[in-house]
Amino acid sequence: MKTIILAEKPSVGKEIARVLGCHKKNKAFMESSNYIVTWAMGHLVELADPGSYHPDWKTWAMDYLPMLPEKMKHKVIRRTSHQFNAIKGLFKRQDVNNLIIATDAGREGELVARWIMRLGGWKKPFQRLWISSQTDTAIKEGFKNLKPGKNYDNLLRAAEARSEADWIVGLNVTRALTCKYDSRLSAGRVQTPTLAMIIQREEEIKKFIPQPYWTIVADFGKFNGTWHSPKGHSRVQDQEFAQKIVAKVKDQQGEVTSLDIKEKREVPPLAYDLTALQRDANALLGFSAKKTLQTLQRLYEHHKMVTYPRTDSRYITSDMVPTLKDRLQALNNTPYQQFAQKIIQSGIKPGKRLVDDKKVTDHHAIIPTEEKVYLDKLNPEERKLWELIARRFLATLSSDHIYKTIQIIVTVNGEPFHARGKQTITPGWRAISSGEVIQEENEDLPFQNLSQINKGDVFQVVKVTTPQGMTKPPARYTEGTLLAAMENAGKFIDDKMLKSSIEKGGLGTPATRADIIEKLFSNYYIERQGKELVPTSQGFELITLVPKSLKSPELTARWELRLNKISEGTEKNQLFLKDIRDNTKELIVQIQKSTQEFKPQNSGESSCPLCGKKLLATRNKKGKKILVCRSRSCGYESESTHDGSYQGKQSKKEQQISRKLIHKYTDSNAKETFTLGDILKKSLDKDK
Repeated sequence: MKTIILAEKPSVGKEIARVLGCHKKNKAFMESSNYIVTWAMGHLVELADPGSYHPDWKTWAMDYLPMLPEKMKHKVIRRTSHQFNAIKGLFKRQDVNNLIIATDAGREGELVARWIMRLGGWKKPFQRLWISSQTDTAIKEGFKNLKPGKNYDNLLRAAEARSEADWIVGLNVTRALTCKYDSRLSAGRVQTPTLAMIIQREEEIKKFIPQPYWTIVADFGKFNGTWHSPKGHSRVQDQEFAQKIVAKVKDQQGEVTSLDIKEKREVPPLAYDLTALQRDANALLGFSAKKTLQTLQRLYEHHKMVTYPRTDSRYITSDMVPTLKDRLQALNNTPYQQFAQKIIQSGIKPGKRLVDDKKVTDHHAIIPTEEKVYLDKLNPEERKLWELIARRFLATLSSDHIYKTIQIIVTVNGEPFHARGKQTITPGWRAISSGEVIQEENEDLPFQNLSQINKGDVFQVVKVTTPQGMTKPPARYTEGTLLAAMENAGKFIDDKMLKSSIEKGGLGTPATRADIIEKLFSNYYIERQGKELVPTSQGFELITLVPKSLKSPELTARWELRLNKISEGTEKNQLFLKDIRDNTKELIVQIQKSTQEFKPQNSGESSCPLCGKKLLATRNKKGKKILVCRSRSCGYESESTHDGSYQGKQSKKEQQISRKLIHKYTDSNAKETFTLGDILKKSLDKDK
């Protein structure tokens, strides 16, 4: 008898098949005398559309809301139905008696497999393969330690609860807003509070009034000193006061009246989880969150050079410590070989900042695998991201960065001028991470070379200047800083208990945050201006229309906490979903009764050529200017061309009209790509 192995993607399935010796190839699976390895293509099954529950729900109308099915239905995704049918056929084979789930080891991976098994009619025993890397060694070791499939039932319950809750809240609120205001409006329990954070920051920037300030800088020849008030402030709001200080110290001599030297240690950074890596990749490489995840997935699946990407842990378990030497050896023949060998030679001593069993749940931190590295096989993006991971891994295993700080005060005619210096004693992990961004503790007092300065030294004031600055508003979010805000959404919550508990989760999960940001782009709620994320007028409008509870991170924070409890078996998923249904009823009533007026902004002068509504002027994900019709039933879009004009593309409605006219005025054999424009042109040609 044979065992079916169900992977999540074809690339992973084929790798498992190779390791297990499945050489008989089929379009949908690979087979040996013991195993049949097949694969999904991501999700093959999804929750059914509203219309499958009730005919009325096919119509977008406020009268039919809320839509609350007693039991959720599932359907096979049409575009990948051929693969589902192939798997279903394998399930029915008489020579099969077991199944091993080999989808991604996480909440969504469990959902992918179990829904296929459910609709495919699998009733026989099954087991779970749970691995964190795709190397041959990891795969073989995983098959030696298969887990009973039932061990992951709670994980499935949490995944299903999350999926059903998003359907119930997202579809109902989106329909309610769209129907009430006749505009393309989409809301959800993660994307809406995320947008609200961006809007809040933009409001703070708009309200901010820049104020001038001056600093007083004395040039002592070998170094500069900055004047500080008795309270330690370097910024002066009164220019006249600053000029009085200048007059007092100009052409005078100053004496070093204070010299403070301290030795300090800077411990190595934590290893990467997905969100931390996405933040650094955005700041250092300019990668979007989505691009980072896609590139990381290739490094994991195809090149097998890094461990499982979708992790929220920054630690490894103690049983992984014996593998660290092999992971370091794998860095031979790379630019980091000397660092790796130095760590091996001095003895590998991972501390609690890397090894902590209590801080690893489903998956450990993202680190290199034991697989030998061939950098020439990586494209430029893959190499840059791999190098970030390799450098961070080496840094976590390196010694502390030891340095001394030198702070001096030069007193000139009774006025104190401060300067500070930094001198490295032992580079430690900083020698590896030298290419990374190092944040200055105090931008008004930069580090200088003060190593030869002694207390009592006297210096002549060469010149004194009062450079003017302007206070700056809060910075707009970049994808990196937005990811950090989503991860640390507790600061936007007033409830102390919930603020504390959300630290475990935040808005969304590491695996979903990139998609949430992409959804904000695709719904035209935000646009990129350089690296900055700027809300559109449609984004502002949505936030004024949605119920208050949906704008706060509190809602999704409570959800994520309860979903975690479901996966741990400490809460019933039925109770959670009952509360979701009750909450959705309240949200719909709030939208129905709302007296909030919808006043479209930034519509410009252009009207939609199909329905006559004003077009929204915005930008797409690539930053290109586009015009979008706000009407849900229309869907017209046009994008700018090289000469600044706009070129429209056919919406679904326009395509339907064209098809009807084509069939009406041409013979039935007209090719599918024949357009209304082609017909008119052909007609004109005949008349000539």
